[in-house]
Order: sequence, then C-alpha cells, then structure tokens
Amino acid sequence: MSKDEQIGFHKGALTTLTKERIELIKMVGIVEELMKAHIKALKDLGVDLEKEAEEALKKLEKEKSKKLDEKLGKK
Repeated sequence: MSKDEQIGFHKGALTTLTKERIELIKMVGIVEELMKAHIKALKDLGVDLEKEAEEALKKLEKEKSKKLDEKLGKK
C-alpha cells in the first residue's frame, strides 16, 4: 500500500470514528435525560434513592468482608 493510500485510509478511519463518537455522545445524553426523568418520578413518589444507595453500599461492604466459606454457605 502506498503512502498516499495509507494516509487516505487513516484519514477516512478518523472521519468515521469522529462521526461514531458524536452519535455515542448523543446517545449518552438521551440516556442521562431518561435517567433524570425516572429519578424525578421516584422522588415524586417518595422513594429516597440516597438512602437506598447507602443501604446497598452497606450490604456490599458486608458481603465483601465475608470469608469465602461464608459466601458459599459452608460452615
């Protein structure tokens, strides 16, 4: 492959990847907006997401501190 062909190939790849990145950023924005809407709806319904997150963290830390035998249910 000639140098000019290699340059063209890499430039084309960068152009394609740039367009893909732009679309990915748009998709992330849409997902963020949907998540915000669901969070707002849950808060409006009286769900305390911060409290649930803290409880989940405590549970995770408790599980993490267990020995392998305890995790497998062995005594």
